Amino acid sequence: MDKERLGKKLHALRASQGITQQEMAKRLGVTNRAVSKWEKGISSPTMDTLCKICVAFHVSPDSFLSGQETGSETAEQEKPMQTIRRLYRVGRGPSSTHTMGPETICALFQKQNPNADRFRVILYGSLAQTGVGHGTDDVIRKAFAPIPVEIEFDYLTDELPHPNTMRLYAYQGDKELDCRTASSTGGGEVWIEGISAEEQQNVYPLHSFREIAEHCREEKIRLWEYVGRTEGESVWEFLSDVWSCMKESIEAGLNTDGILPGGLHVTRRAKYLFHQRHIDETAETKENRIVCAYAFAVGEQNAAGGTVVTAPTCGASGVLPAVLYYYQQKKGFSDDEVLHALATASIVGNLIKTNASISGAECGCQAEIGSACSMAAAALGELLGLNIEQIEYAAEIAIEHHLGLTCDPIGGLVQIPCIERNAVAAMRAINAVNLANFLTDTRKISLDLVIRTMYETGKDLSKKYRETSGGGLAKLYQPKKGENKE
Repeated sequence: MDKERLGKKLHALRASQGITQQEMAKRLGVTNRAVSKWEKGISSPTMDTLCKICVAFHVSPDSFLSGQETGSETAEQEKPMQTIRRLYRVGRGPSSTHTMGPETICALFQKQNPNADRFRVILYGSLAQTGVGHGTDDVIRKAFAPIPVEIEFDYLTDELPHPNTMRLYAYQGDKELDCRTASSTGGGEVWIEGISAEEQQNVYPLHSFREIAEHCREEKIRLWEYVGRTEGESVWEFLSDVWSCMKESIEAGLNTDGILPGGLHVTRRAKYLFHQRHIDETAETKENRIVCAYAFAVGEQNAAGGTVVTAPTCGASGVLPAVLYYYQQKKGFSDDEVLHALATASIVGNLIKTNASISGAECGCQAEIGSACSMAAAALGELLGLNIEQIEYAAEIAIEHHLGLTCDPIGGLVQIPCIERNAVAAMRAINAVNLANFLTDTRKISLDLVIRTMYETGKDLSKKYRETSGGGLAKLYQPKKGENKE
């Protein structure tokens, strides 16, 4: 973005906050004259200062630097919903933000600098705090290979445009060719300063569940039909591939045993759980056991670096497929019916991603597991033929009762408590649907409201509980002999 356009953006941002140049300068720790020169397009702030601006004024770097209008970013018209192809992504675990995202960023940066003979990457925030456990450093080395890369971990800088921020440098000999700031914003989505990571596909004209539900009632269609009309017929082939990958990850997990990598010596338990049954096992106990086995299977595949579908993230990828696969096996639903359920779930996931966050580093585990549980509840509601109000209530219950859930992975690994949480959330999604089936007419809280609440709650969480392994189980767990905590 040129200096003149950036100056206009800064002026609009300041005006929207109703503050003077002097007040803005005080917030940023610069002189009044500096702010004046920025707004006039005479000079521009440094990248460090731009990061401070994003933090101080609660704007995303993507919207601020990509040229979108600055203003009330909470307004629905300012936050277009993208295609569900950006929500469901097939990739290798263990983390959509710490492995898939950085891999994409490095590949794009390398493509931008084909003459570089070495690279340097600085990891900040959650990427620094849990990068080794997640394997971020390994994936960066592989992304740049065979060209050498120096990786640094900055644990101290906290004024960042996003908790998953990295800075990349390209060199040719002693000459610096390029330097850019980037963020892995959740679910494999990335932002890179000055580089278009992916073509924006803002296909959804409606941006709240209230609007979408009203439209569906007026058109006398179900939520999945709205997805089909908006995305086009090709979406069903896409969702068929998504569903095939989900089933493959379950089956692979059920047929693999042993110890997960990382040093915690976590035993794979999906296969054991699936085959372990009691002589007098009740139908309810069997349901819990099988649903949990499916969720464990996907979670363990993800933790081992296997292929999964972000739903909405790698760390929460076991919830939705576990619920859908169990009910397909139990009730005999066709694949087409499951695809309709996946489309319904995508509405919920997309709304959360658009109007709040699906990043554990930004809003805690409520944004990952809570979102996944909500998607699963909506999907199951569609499979069982619930109406739109009941589906909304089921999805709302699922998020509401994950509010405040912390993200505190031991050793930065997506294992404890992550895998087990997938199983618990899958069962909770089923419970949410059962409750919504009876009590929808008495509800007080809308899905839109609880999504907004989740986002504000996440922002209020201490950073110790937002995927930094600085608090909770990650801090207090004492490894046994032979284990590595980090």
